[in-house]
Amino acid sequence: MRFSSLLLLAVVAISTTATSGVRAADEKIWVFVGTYTGKLSKGIYRYEMDLATGKLSNGEVAAEVGNPSFLTIHPSKKFLYCVNEGGKTGGVTGYTLDAKTGKLAKINEQAAGGNGPCHLSVDPKGKTVLIANYGGGSANAYPLDANGKIGDVSAHMQHTGKGGAKGMTPPHAHSVNVSKDGRFAMVADAGLDKVFVYKLDSDTSKLTPNDPPFFATAKGAGPRHFSFHPSAPLAFVINETNSSLTSMSYDAEKGVLTEIQTLPTLPSDYKGNNSTAETVVHPSGKFVYGSNRGHDSIVGFKVNAKGQMTLIG
Repeated sequence: MRFSSLLLLAVVAISTTATSGVRAADEKIWVFVGTYTGKLSKGIYRYEMDLATGKLSNGEVAAEVGNPSFLTIHPSKKFLYCVNEGGKTGGVTGYTLDAKTGKLAKINEQAAGGNGPCHLSVDPKGKTVLIANYGGGSANAYPLDANGKIGDVSAHMQHTGKGGAKGMTPPHAHSVNVSKDGRFAMVADAGLDKVFVYKLDSDTSKLTPNDPPFFATAKGAGPRHFSFHPSAPLAFVINETNSSLTSMSYDAEKGVLTEIQTLPTLPSDYKGNNSTAETVVHPSGKFVYGSNRGHDSIVGFKVNAKGQMTLIG
């Protein structure tokens, strides 16, 4: 499901100027927010966040750009990238990021090579940026040079087939996430009820299908966003259409995902419309969260060492 509101806070990406491993109580960090542009929005916004209070202040436009609906920051913290969501005019744009001032300066942009780019990530080595094209049902990879410039597309993986989710019949690649070792890229396709697994060669920015090539969710689930556990061999995917969250074991050597458990993200007595959006794992690895749109809530689960989830609320 794609939103049509003129202004939507789509993602938060954080950059900090701290050099030590311990954050001071009064430390402030930059927060960048992506939006859908129109009469109410101009592009990427920047705020200061006080970690002691959680307060956001000094909000302003950091970069004027069309529909930067998802953002990510380079591992070096020197660059920021966004997808520019749109039809055939969509793409991916790179910026230099000044950690002291929070200022962004455009480097370059590349075409998405598929309709509706909606999500992106950078591999841990900082050599490749990958995007998911929702409308086109595909995933692209692009090489990054030492100055953060985005090269020509190096891999275009087109999904085909039919899924079971209502309104999701064509392929709809909705997110792309790279494993911690940078060897695999996971592309959740909400239209095909699959999380595709690709081998990633970060030195060449090439993608090739893994064996097996995908993890299949329940028919009609609509897998949307994906998250790796920070330390254990586990992963999670939130399912947009049937409002559920799935935990999986992850074989890091083979790139294979295996279902452990799937739980609903909604209270059992809720009867209204709903679709899910994002899922993230707590840095401790002890909790996983997901967002509900319609019920308008955040659902939380405890996670044990075996990847089994228990509802927090």
